Order: sequence, then structure tokens, then C-alpha cells
Amino acid sequence: MSQYVVGLTGGIGSGKSTVADLFVEQGAGLVDTDAIAHALTAAGGAAMPALVDEFGRNILAADGALDRAAMRQLVFADPSVRSRLEGILHPLIRQISDERCRAASSPYVILAVPLLVESGGYRDRCDRIAVVDCPESLQIERVMARSGLAAGEVEAIMAAQATRQQRLVVADDVVVNDAGRTKIYEQVKALHANYLALLAEKLKACC
Repeated sequence: MSQYVVGLTGGIGSGKSTVADLFVEQGAGLVDTDAIAHALTAAGGAAMPALVDEFGRNILAADGALDRAAMRQLVFADPSVRSRLEGILHPLIRQISDERCRAASSPYVILAVPLLVESGGYRDRCDRIAVVDCPESLQIERVMARSGLAAGEVEAIMAAQATRQQRLVVADDVVVNDAGRTKIYEQVKALHANYLALLAEKLKACC
């Protein structure tokens, strides 16, 4: 793995992607587990044969990719579906994300994991945990605006995730994203400097 790994998480609509992009602008590497999951479930993706074997061909979109809306309906209808889905996807995501962290040439890596708190196991792989935080009402507003989902649908997704408080409890660092880009840029800039300093301390201690 890279010498220093920062786990980045936050609830849906919190602005994780924006914060991750700002870290990359500062010089951090980025390993995005959501992007890995999308690649695994795209048409021809490595996880698709196992998913079809487990859930049937009704989960396929016309192009052969995972129909995420159909899968989401199955998960909400039967709680056991989520664990079966995760049992297929999570080991593959962990393997690929570990490989990419190890291959990174940047001083440190942002390991973006939307369900970091829920998934378990990521704490041990990260030197720090950074949580992107905002009021839940703002999360709902943002997701409705970008996805067209109704408020109730967004709330159902949020209910299946860790609570805001559960994320804050595990956080070593918090990026508050309740205003404009300038506010989060200043926070990311300060955290970037801190992570470089912590990396230097770690290298000094182990070498």
C-alpha cells in the first residue's frame, strides 16, 4: 500500500466526490471504491456473472450492465439481498482497491469508501478517517436535485446507511460541506498539509 492512506466517507449527497477531487488537486492519489463498483457491474464487468447466478437475469439492464434501480428494489424488498450482494461485490472491491493503493505513487492516497462505516474492515487499512459532513436536510435537497428521486426515496437510502452520528464517531477529521466550494477548499488544503506532516512522522518512526 501507499505509505499513507486516508479513508474518505460521508452520506449520500454530502459532497464526497467534490472533496475527493480537491484532495487530488492538492496532489493526493485517489482510489474510489464507488468507481470500482460501477466498473465491476458494467456490461462485461467482472462481478456480473456471479450477480446473474445469484439474482437472475431480471437484474440486467438492456446493455447487460446491472440495472441499479431493479437491484435497489430487491434490496428494499428483502433485507437479506443486501448481504448477498455485498458478499459478491465487497471482496472484489477490497482486492482492487488494495492493489491500486499499493500502486499509487502519490505521497498519500485518498481511499473513498461511501459505506466505510457500514462495510467494516476499512479502519484497519487506513491511517486516518476523514468524514464529509452536512445537515441531513441538505443531503436530501442535493440528491433530489441531481437524481430526480423523491424525498421519501432519498430518505429510504439514507436509512440504510450509517447515521450522521455514527460517521462522526469514527472520524479523525471532518470536512464540513454546508456552504460553497471555497469553504471546503480551505479545509482540504489544511488537511493536506497535516497529512503530509503525519506521513513524514510515520516514515521517520519506521525508518
